[in-house]
Amino acid sequence: MARTPVLAAGGIVLRRETPPRFAVVRLRKRNEWVLPKGKLDDGETARDAAEREVLEETGHDVEVHEFLGTLVYDSGGRSKVVHYWRMDAGGKPVRALMSDIREVDWLPLDAALERLSRSYERTFLENVGPIALQAAANVERERRARLRVAAAERRRSRLAADESAVDAPAIAEGPVAADVPVVAEGPVVADAPVAADAPVVAETPIVVDTPTPVEVPVTNDAFDIAATPAMDTEPDHPAMVPEHRAADHGEAVETAHVVEATASEQPPTPARETEPVATTVQPIPRKNLIERVRDWLRRAA
Repeated sequence: MARTPVLAAGGIVLRRETPPRFAVVRLRKRNEWVLPKGKLDDGETARDAAEREVLEETGHDVEVHEFLGTLVYDSGGRSKVVHYWRMDAGGKPVRALMSDIREVDWLPLDAALERLSRSYERTFLENVGPIALQAAANVERERRARLRVAAAERRRSRLAADESAVDAPAIAEGPVAADVPVVAEGPVVADAPVAADAPVVAETPIVVDTPTPVEVPVTNDAFDIAATPAMDTEPDHPAMVPEHRAADHGEAVETAHVVEATASEQPPTPARETEPVATTVQPIPRKNLIERVRDWLRRAA
């Protein structure tokens, strides 16, 4: 009757270095270098068991990736079935090694193949080791591509932000009014134009002095002559007929009193006293004294 095989799980553990390095552990009892692995606990999945056993034997927290294969060999008269996953280890250990493990070493693929004590594990690592390296390289390329894309996105975002900042209008702290016209508090009255050679108008009417009646010589016929203003004589002295003129005609010289001319010969009536009389004073042509005397002599002759 065949015995039930022993189920175990482990990992082909890589540490990200140049070149990448594989983990191999040294057993305390047999002093052998083997791949990290262990038996499954009751109710535990092979994947969970592989992650737990690698943590206990290497001291590193790991990230589990794709499944690489299964190794079957005879151990103590029983078949032992070990499932392996590719794993990436962190930079530093997070816990101490379990008691069954003396030490752990990180070696390149060729050095790891030489270090392994069991031939079947060397054969298995020789087959799956390159696959693990290629998968790790692909993942690393994808990771770097993502980093480049993220960096390009950040650069584009910075450029877009810079362009937006340049295109945005610069906001002054406050509006500065340049050359603001000064507005007077009261209405500004422009200077009135000065009329050239404008006639000067007196503020009060000019009153022309009324000519003073003068006494003129008359003959014996005693003609009443209305006194007229004299142009060339002073108003304060009466104009007299020269004596030599009167003597030439053999006429007696007498002084005739001036009779003031009125607007009407009739005496004013009550109606005229109450109603204003609108009369128009016609200007009397002025003649000098000699011409008046000549006219008077012609009329008298």
